[in-house]
Amino acid sequence: MEKMTSWHVGVAAEAFAAAQFARLRYDVSVQYGANQPEYDLIAVFEDKMLKISVKGSQDGSWGLTQNYKKGLDYHEAIQKWLNAHHKKTVFCLVQFQGTMENEMPRMYLASPAEIAEKLNASAGGRGETILYEYHKWGSRAAGRGTIDRVPDEWKFTAERARYMFETYGQ
Repeated sequence: MEKMTSWHVGVAAEAFAAAQFARLRYDVSVQYGANQPEYDLIAVFEDKMLKISVKGSQDGSWGLTQNYKKGLDYHEAIQKWLNAHHKKTVFCLVQFQGTMENEMPRMYLASPAEIAEKLNASAGGRGETILYEYHKWGSRAAGRGTIDRVPDEWKFTAERARYMFETYGQ
């Protein structure tokens, strides 16, 4: 499949995230437009609401903290990124790499704290600005011999969505 523009990745990612929450019987409200504050959509179930920031990708990774890196080491940039996000906002990570146009993208749900923990442990503990779905560090890299991957428990399932609502819903 031909590569999408970053705009198309963002629009498609939000649409798939909204659709998956709706498919699981959550009421969904979507904010459209670039650079929305903190979250892209809201999912509601009974008396709980979940703010969701959607990040789409088609290269197997999500660049999350690079805008915070200037003058800071990886761990400081990750902490600054974490401090910039509300603890009750969750991320829906949408990955299009390796999917056919008639397939669902792979999707994950994670809190900012879970993502920060993963980024801090990345590259053999050096830290990283990029969250990788799967990455094996080469022999010349700081994290040589280690593998970074999104945890299986982050997969967007009905159980994971319920957990996110119970833990982070307002």
